[in-house]
Amino acid sequence: MTSDNIARPGRPRSIETYETLSAEQIDAVLALLADAARTDGQQAVSEQGRLQLRGQAREGVSHLLLTVDGELVGYAQLEGTDPVEPPAAELVVHPSRRGQGHGRALGSALLAASGKRLRAWAHGGHAAARHLAQVLGMTLFRELRQMRRPLAGLDLPEPVLPAGVTVRAFVPGQDDAAWLAVNAAAFAHHPEQGSLTQRDLDDRKAEPWFDPAGFFLAERDGELVGFHWTKVHAEEGLGEVYVVGVRPDAQGGGLGRSLTTVGLRHLAGRGVPVAMLYVDADNGAAVSVYERLGFETYETDLMYRTET
Repeated sequence: MTSDNIARPGRPRSIETYETLSAEQIDAVLALLADAARTDGQQAVSEQGRLQLRGQAREGVSHLLLTVDGELVGYAQLEGTDPVEPPAAELVVHPSRRGQGHGRALGSALLAASGKRLRAWAHGGHAAARHLAQVLGMTLFRELRQMRRPLAGLDLPEPVLPAGVTVRAFVPGQDDAAWLAVNAAAFAHHPEQGSLTQRDLDDRKAEPWFDPAGFFLAERDGELVGFHWTKVHAEEGLGEVYVVGVRPDAQGGGLGRSLTTVGLRHLAGRGVPVAMLYVDADNGAAVSVYERLGFETYETDLMYRTET
């Protein structure tokens, strides 16, 4: 743990950095995230970031807690596991404590911790986050779209799979290693997804939403060549195209679109009213596929980075 105490008359602000958090600290951070989500309409920290809050220390991941008079007011997470790209960060300040310089203090601490080589997410792309990025000297370089489409009355034809390809459900334990290998190959260009480990998979399998019946594997001659992992957000009434991947040597034959259709039909059969997904705005081919499937942009997450 390291500490960065900032003197403020009558209201001492402290930023402390941890490799792992206690159960009490985790609960406090999760409560802070929930309060912020109710105000902002979306989570300030990604699913991966929330999973990394829990359990033992993770190499390259640190947690910054900003307190005022001992009360948790802000949280930031810094992940420096990518061997090429600068460390990535997410941060949040409690809605009732915004406009008091806490976001800038957390951002400055992140810059110092990363050696001024930093990437930072602004989920939802709110004006305050854009302003903070500008103040910190960071520029926009990635746009991640959330797209949605209604599932009520879904009229998608039965998917036509490439010759020799069959689809079945994921079997936990049996399919883990094969899925991790295909996921790494399919997303070699995408470090956040392509670097998932057995621990990351186990974390997701332990989540209440995990349902292997909605995790579809495509095989040819007994080898995994693609997948579509769906997810149901029961409280929000959303079904998610969580991740669709096709092994590079199986791409270009329409398997990705067919697997997407398989998952959408499954979600519609579950009675979920709306489907959502995330896609990089500069992935024109994928955006076009999803638009042809009836998806439209709902909101946008922005990533900023320092100029290095």
